[in-house]
Amino acid sequence: MKVSFLLSIALGVVTVVGVSLLWMVLDAAGVFSSVGGTLKQATTGTDATSGFDLQSYLSFGNVFLFTLLIAVVDVVLMTALCTLASFIYNTAAGMTGGVEVTLAEED
Repeated sequence: MKVSFLLSIALGVVTVVGVSLLWMVLDAAGVFSSVGGTLKQATTGTDATSGFDLQSYLSFGNVFLFTLLIAVVDVVLMTALCTLASFIYNTAAGMTGGVEVTLAEED
């Protein structure tokens, strides 16, 4: 459980950092403003109603909070699933005798 928790934390940190960097690169390239402008122009009605504002939904704060939420859920689920999988494997290996893998010669 400890190892799966630490690996899940590492994966969560990598996810948050990766999404943050990707958002910054896409924002610096002007992708959000370009796509947002196209969507706003396409969804603007004939009675001069404002169209869909993509940039308000894809702000850095919203994306970061959503990514953080996904990372926390990932940490909890991955820890639980890895712990359950190791329990099932150890139970099955105990019943069947298992396979012994020697990585170093025992003294």
